[in-house]
Amino acid sequence: MGNSFQVEISESQEELQHRLRHAVTATTKERLQMLYWIKVGAIATRQELSQRLGRDESTVYRWLQRYKQSGMNALLEVKTPPGKPALISETVMNQLTERLSQPEGFKSYSQIQEWLTQECEIVAAYKTVHKIVRYKLYQFTKILIHIDFS
Repeated sequence: MGNSFQVEISESQEELQHRLRHAVTATTKERLQMLYWIKVGAIATRQELSQRLGRDESTVYRWLQRYKQSGMNALLEVKTPPGKPALISETVMNQLTERLSQPEGFKSYSQIQEWLTQECEIVAAYKTVHKIVRYKLYQFTKILIHIDFS
């Protein structure tokens, strides 16, 4: 039968209950619940398991394969994408921080934008420059920003 499955859960019922009670994320709880149901024999098919979890059968199949091949830690590991790399490197951020802390500073965010283009060869939108200077640099480094809007 294509829907039946043979999964041997190596953890004890008590260990699964303990982990389930102390799980922090919904993803972890969902996967632990799946293992617990299999361990206690509450379900008989992958289809029934997917219906109870509210997940597609292919998702349940992937989770079970990961558990079979690599164990509990691999099943509970949730991979997150690295995200987009920063437009302005840490070195340039340090240079900008130093320049902003000088008494002459910049007269506007546009002037910072020009400085980034000329000195560092970084083309950044005005909105990006404003966000970085106003919220990231000012808030976290508590530097005195000399921008005169007169």
